[in-house]
Amino acid sequence: MKHFLLLLIIVFVSANLLAQTKEETIKVSGNCGTCKKKIEKAATAAGASFASWDKTTKILEIKYDVAKTNDKKIQESIAAAGYDTQDVKATEEAYKKLDECCQYDRKAVKKQ
Repeated sequence: MKHFLLLLIIVFVSANLLAQTKEETIKVSGNCGTCKKKIEKAATAAGASFASWDKTTKILEIKYDVAKTNDKKIQESIAAAGYDTQDVKATEEAYKKLDECCQYDRKAVKKQ
């Protein structure tokens, strides 16, 4: 009985340790420190356990549990906050709600 209980504990702990955390980078448009806060907040609201956006490179580094969210959901949350990502464009309405300093230059999407 003790061996079974010990085995059960080991399996439970191992399963928790093996929760798959994925790390990615996403290109996100923005301008300033306010953008940084809003972008990171939108990413964490969508399930990212870590989010850090660099205003110089426009790169967002994220970490998330693949069982809880994915990069598409995170990008959709960022776009809903008004910021274009590499794969999801914010609506014009969401973009216009941004503070004036946060309204970055939007580039037309190239058709391939």
